[in-house]
Amino acid sequence: MTHPEPHTPDEQTAVPALSGPAATDPAATDPAGHAHHELRAVGLGLGYDGVPIVTDLDLLVAVGRITVIVGANASGKSTLLRGLARLLTPQSGVVLLDGTDIAKIPGKRIATVLGLLPQQPLAPEGITVGELVGRGRHPHQGWFRGTTAADDAIVADALVRTGTLDLAGRRLEELSGGQRQRVWIAMALAQDTDILLLDEPTSFLDVAHQIEVLDLLLELNRTRGTTIVMVLHDLNLAARYADEMLVMRSGGIIAAGPPADTLTVDVVRSAFGLDALVIPDPVCGSPLVVPIGRFHPAPTPASAILGKANLS
Repeated sequence: MTHPEPHTPDEQTAVPALSGPAATDPAATDPAGHAHHELRAVGLGLGYDGVPIVTDLDLLVAVGRITVIVGANASGKSTLLRGLARLLTPQSGVVLLDGTDIAKIPGKRIATVLGLLPQQPLAPEGITVGELVGRGRHPHQGWFRGTTAADDAIVADALVRTGTLDLAGRRLEELSGGQRQRVWIAMALAQDTDILLLDEPTSFLDVAHQIEVLDLLLELNRTRGTTIVMVLHDLNLAARYADEMLVMRSGGIIAAGPPADTLTVDVVRSAFGLDALVIPDPVCGSPLVVPIGRFHPAPTPASAILGKANLS
């Protein structure tokens, strides 16, 4: 894929290197010593075949935090994620990684900093689980450096953490949809990047494995400081696991911030065309969206006010 060079100020695009806080400030790391890189979109426009999907979008991804993007179908969530990952050339604006136009940074260098799990990943026919997860280490290997014991340990750890170690010798096409999804997540973990983008990582998973995967990502964030951006359809899981939420509609962001501030009755109605009650999650206190629907009575004003008060 070729990437035309969007017009941006010279100081942002002149040097195709990572020059942000992680590259210049030793303090810009987490306690484990992992770098914090800044990912930003400025005036970003994205689309397909000349048809705009995302328009004039500005975004600074919260460093070292979990950001969850939600919105109705065709609101631009996956398109935005593809644009941030350099898989989609901007129609306007620019994506910056540590202050540098991401289109000007060599792909292999980006892959050591930023990992992506797309919605429908593809793999060569006949590849085994172990081989696929091992490919996550390729960006870290040079021309004269093959697989090392450290690489093998990282791959094994990714397989163990995703519960796929016993599948390592099986071919990917032999697995169920849920098993394949966990294998792809294992590959993303093996890539060991400081920024991780995931498009619907809980797809095809039963509810128990959804919680396992999201707990794993939360652990990765809390222990390594990995910046995570993911698209989720389940609003309640999104609210439970997000530090920051982005709510999209018609290619733009209509609400952004902590879940308690963004997932409100009015925002849910605006983004999804859905009447709902928003109450505290009894497990963790995050917003819990309870759809009303046409065949169930709406809550009384008093109960709605009580639910809103309990969130504050």
